[in-house]
Amino acid sequence: MNIGILGLGTVGGGVVNVLNKNKATIFAHTNEEINIIHVAVKNLSEARICPNDGLNITEDAFAVVNNPAVDVVLELIGGTRIAKDLIKQAIKNNKHVITANKALIANFGNELLSLAKSHNVYLLFEAAVAGGVPILKSLEQGLSANEIEWIAGIINGTGNFILSEMNDKNANFSDALKQAQDLGYAEADPTFDVEGIDAAHKLAILSSMAFGCELQFEQITTEGIGKIASEDVAFAAELGFVIKHLAVAKYADGKIESHVQPTLIPKTRLLANVDGVMNAVLIKGNAVGTTLYYGAGAGAETTASAVIANLVDIIKGTISDDILGWKSLKPMPICDTDNVCSIFYLRLLVADKPGVLANITATLAEYDISVEQVMQKQVDAQNNSPIVIVTNKVKTVTLNKAITQIQTHNFSQEKIKIIPIETLD
Repeated sequence: MNIGILGLGTVGGGVVNVLNKNKATIFAHTNEEINIIHVAVKNLSEARICPNDGLNITEDAFAVVNNPAVDVVLELIGGTRIAKDLIKQAIKNNKHVITANKALIANFGNELLSLAKSHNVYLLFEAAVAGGVPILKSLEQGLSANEIEWIAGIINGTGNFILSEMNDKNANFSDALKQAQDLGYAEADPTFDVEGIDAAHKLAILSSMAFGCELQFEQITTEGIGKIASEDVAFAAELGFVIKHLAVAKYADGKIESHVQPTLIPKTRLLANVDGVMNAVLIKGNAVGTTLYYGAGAGAETTASAVIANLVDIIKGTISDDILGWKSLKPMPICDTDNVCSIFYLRLLVADKPGVLANITATLAEYDISVEQVMQKQVDAQNNSPIVIVTNKVKTVTLNKAITQIQTHNFSQEKIKIIPIETLD
């Protein structure tokens, strides 16, 4: 099997190193040699994390995808513009393609998968979600006897590291973000990570695989973690919860509910104990129940492991013809966010006056919203007091109406913080 690699950065270099290190093991699985015959890089003079000896390296990426001797192209350069053009050309040349590019698949996967189908080649992307955790293969093969009811995942290591620092070390968001940047977990511009865009890319792929629908990234509701305050982390802990940047997709009544947002999870749940830069995905199937998939979500050899696993599947011919992109995928209706039901955490800052709490609970009762827990904290120097409330399950639109009414009272000192709670039952 002759392969061409586009990009020798972290992942591309990791692929070369793993192929070298585990050559005998991979051969034992495939009974076939894997030969790297052409590699494209942006700059020939850059230092590499892998040995360059014997590699045919060029700065012309199209020379690789147009090389007739290349059987499989590994797209590991990232981005969406040039990567899309390269993948399209490789497919038109009847080459299989493996990519780790979640943004590309989330945004343009429907088009590229259709193109791959028309040319009778595979476009595979196990490494695009949760690094080395074989989550897509688990959905497509291991859970194939199940109708998937829901998915809940911590699938961005940077955001999880920040919230772990806030929970474990009482850090504020800014300090935790700086720590993540100093350690190399977060980019100088961390927008994709902290605003949930990266996780939404991955959730679009997971939802498509789980529910057999088109990729619908633009339909995912996304909220970042930048507005999570230290007091929210502390109050959540006191109530028995941990705040995680959770990606959730649920299927019910022919519609998908999908969102990435800060979420309270009971401390007793497995996902609540996934800390640092680790990833984890919890899946509920109607036969197997809930299963957890855990591991490193990034890193050179971690991601390379998933890329090479796809390559091994191509060599062995173990890919199902029903894999994503070979089905007749259709759009699936998305549940209106106003109609999503959830339990909610509310944090209010109110003037310390008699009857305030009674007024708040009475307003909630007007909208048929029950209160499960209430916590009122010590009055501060400005004679204001934080009140934390956990509601019962309620539609978002109904809660918002009640919150708007409460906010009009002069005892309300700041915007009410609203965070959903997932019990993961």
